[in-house]
Amino acid sequence: MRRFAVVLLLIIACLSAGTQKDSTRRKVVHGFDGGMMLHTGYMMGNIAPIGYQAKGFTFGIGGVIRIHLGDHWMLGSEGYMSSMAQLKNGSYIKWGWGGILGEFYWAFKKVMPYVGVTVGGGSMTTFLMFDGDSGDWQYEANAIFNKQTFWAVTPFIGCDFIVGKALHLTLKMDCLNSIGKSGLLRPLGPRLYFGFIFYH
Repeated sequence: MRRFAVVLLLIIACLSAGTQKDSTRRKVVHGFDGGMMLHTGYMMGNIAPIGYQAKGFTFGIGGVIRIHLGDHWMLGSEGYMSSMAQLKNGSYIKWGWGGILGEFYWAFKKVMPYVGVTVGGGSMTTFLMFDGDSGDWQYEANAIFNKQTFWAVTPFIGCDFIVGKALHLTLKMDCLNSIGKSGLLRPLGPRLYFGFIFYH
């Protein structure tokens, strides 16, 4: 995420410098924005290698930074952490992912609907304890720990609610498609985001 932010800031600087050299030329960059979002979702699916049916709510946090290109396009980067921790015996599944996003939006008086996709990567960590008690200090023999990386393709749709020139509230829904060595990883499901976006 940090590398993506540095790259975007360099792009903004270069494009802004280019547009300032010729004031008669139409600006390519119309500004930039960034903010933080909280999310929740419901995931379900069979973890094929062990035949375990995982399902439950996920909660997490993350952020986004974007530059505005023309009147309807945004290019940027986003990254999130999400966890499903309501599984039996202290078991959990965690995701961390990020990538480059492209977005098309329509600006009206007080709302700004948008649609886009993020392409990148991340990792999924799974800890499943089938017996025992997560509150004691005993060794547990019947448990599985796995961590794997994946490619991420995440389509999304949402809407900004324009509070002021510099502040938008955003509501977004996406579906993280995490593609590992064995194919599409599960559990899988939609996530709903709510956040604050600051415009400049």
